[in-house]
Amino acid sequence: MLALSTLDLFLSINEGELLDDFVLTLLASPQLAVFLEKYPLFKQALLKRMPVIRQRLERMLIETRVSPDLATEFYLFQECQLLSPGEFRTALAPTLARLEQISSPFYPEAGSLVQAATFAHARPEESFQPLFLQRWRINLTLRSVTLHHQLLDKEREQLLDELAQQLAASGALAPVMAENETSAGRLWDMTAAQRQQQDYRQLVHYGEFLRQQPELRQLADQLGRSSESHAAAAPQAPQQWIRLRIREPMVQPEEVSGIHQSDDLLRLLPTELATLGIDELEYEFYRRLLEKRLLTYRLQGEGWREREVKQSAQERLRQPQPRGPFIVCVDTSGSMGGFNEQCAKAFCLALMRIALADNRRCYITLFSTGMVSYELSALSGLEQAIRFLSQRFSGGTDLSACISALADRLATPEWRDADAVVISDFIAQRLPDELVARIKQKQRQQLQRFHAVALSSLGKPGILKIFDHIWRFDTSLKSRLSRRWHRRD
Repeated sequence: MLALSTLDLFLSINEGELLDDFVLTLLASPQLAVFLEKYPLFKQALLKRMPVIRQRLERMLIETRVSPDLATEFYLFQECQLLSPGEFRTALAPTLARLEQISSPFYPEAGSLVQAATFAHARPEESFQPLFLQRWRINLTLRSVTLHHQLLDKEREQLLDELAQQLAASGALAPVMAENETSAGRLWDMTAAQRQQQDYRQLVHYGEFLRQQPELRQLADQLGRSSESHAAAAPQAPQQWIRLRIREPMVQPEEVSGIHQSDDLLRLLPTELATLGIDELEYEFYRRLLEKRLLTYRLQGEGWREREVKQSAQERLRQPQPRGPFIVCVDTSGSMGGFNEQCAKAFCLALMRIALADNRRCYITLFSTGMVSYELSALSGLEQAIRFLSQRFSGGTDLSACISALADRLATPEWRDADAVVISDFIAQRLPDELVARIKQKQRQQLQRFHAVALSSLGKPGILKIFDHIWRFDTSLKSRLSRRWHRRD
């Protein structure tokens, strides 16, 4: 069957202009205008999606097939274009009969054209063929454009319906998740990836809980935004030197590569030097010299060399390091229920917010006697986050298995620069010596940083010794009342 894009090609219909009008009309819709005015962070994200929408429309037009009657009429039109004037007059009656048979909208106009021409000249003259074909072409073009508009109007309604759900989700989650344009863009992609409408009340609930616990959010910000190097977190080691190879331009004979304006007296053109011998032009020469506008040869060298330099290992490690992904292990034992559970989930949500803002990955592992993992920064991150927040904390604590699995994951290349975070009350059995030695070895190599978020003051100090940083947030009733009292002050 005849594709709509093929019909456009032969009729010289500009699909690009139609698609541009579609995109502009879509962006000017009241729903989008009101949303972008309220949440300006999502504007760039929506604009970045427009090329994807345009490609979707182009693919839809390519895959659309015209009706059999329209295809038949188009092929008949092409045949008539190839006929000589005599052949066209002979084929005119069968052509009209064929147009009537397929119920062509052009048939009444075609009959009127033939009747007017024969009434004036007894039979159609040679100039009638271009006129007839021109009017036929206009009719086909109009029908093709109408078909485009029908398809695009249907697609616009579908897109607006999809965007309405996406806008509702993004607007509800913006105060919780969107911190800058990067996080807004990733959040927009996440909501676009959800084919079914999700219940975002869990995310909003824990976002509100996090707002009510500013100390917990500040703790997450300090952990996530920390720009300390790995060396700052490790014990001071003896002074070591490392050798670096740097690439720099090599001094070598240069070649003339053109003429430019400068104040380089050694490379002046002879014509510029000649002006110094003319009294009237001497001051002009000095003026152009101060303005660096003398014509000189441009010399350019292309040689490079490598050399080694020595740099302190401590100094290199103190340089800002790129922020890696988060691997967060959350204790879901029975002792972590209640307020501890709310704090742990809200803290993970705060780390997810930071990961979206900094374009980092955020991987969550829940552990008790078993382990379940979620990646909150994936395209399906919102769905996984809702599943994570819906979990209930109960069971025992197998911290050793969790730390061992964490060390295995950190040994893989994609997680080698990750920040490991363990959220627990650390009321558990002591860790095996071989596991402690394995973690200590990684700390000596300064590959990753190990963070502990302690939600209880009763955690075992022996377990906490393996961590580089210990972030304390006591959830006891006394500490909660104390924080509330200080917030009132």
